[in-house]
Amino acid sequence: MGSGVLAVLLLAGGIYFKLETDKLKKQIRAEEFRTRELKKRLDLALKSIQRMEANPDLINSREFNLDYLRMRMQEETFHFAIVNQIKMKVKTMVSVALRPTQQQAGVQQPANAATGQGRQVDQLFDVEYETSSDGIKKVKRVLFRVQIRITKLPTQPTSRTIEEIITCLERYLSLDDEDDRWQPTIQGRIVTISWDQKAKPTPLLVLEQSSEGMNVTLKVRRTAVAGKEQ
Repeated sequence: MGSGVLAVLLLAGGIYFKLETDKLKKQIRAEEFRTRELKKRLDLALKSIQRMEANPDLINSREFNLDYLRMRMQEETFHFAIVNQIKMKVKTMVSVALRPTQQQAGVQQPANAATGQGRQVDQLFDVEYETSSDGIKKVKRVLFRVQIRITKLPTQPTSRTIEEIITCLERYLSLDDEDDRWQPTIQGRIVTISWDQKAKPTPLLVLEQSSEGMNVTLKVRRTAVAGKEQ
């Protein structure tokens, strides 16, 4: 290979290397700019959340609570903590109400067990979370309440009913669920889940079982935490 050809190849290689290096530098600068912008947005969101948490007037506002939930439920850790707390309270509180009383657990079956009408269950519990007003002191407060109104049918075990309640609440609060045709059911009956517009200042999420069977299909539109009513 002649020296002239070698020189041309070296020159071409140098030009190609220079172009690729410049291209890589541009990509790095673009990523650095994107990272800085995302950090600015994150810092702004965190400052907004801290300012909201430190304002007692806002904390006592239903509108604040709903906006706050929308923002925080996008955080994986916060979302997990809230959903896990709901699971625990449903298992410990609602399951007690679903179990038959000592009188009902006797040898003689109650009349409603024979007719299949079931027992009315209406339970209310708080969902709490620790917030910090000054960066140090932790304060636990109620973010929202959950009310569960169902009819416990004797045809299904309590453990299965508890699983269905948890599934309905978890899916309703899930940001990743994009299926707007999802229709929650418990014990084969349609369930409505919505935010009570009259509950102030603390938001109230109501899960209520209807008397309709699961053969009825409705289109359900939901948001992550608190949007338009169904």
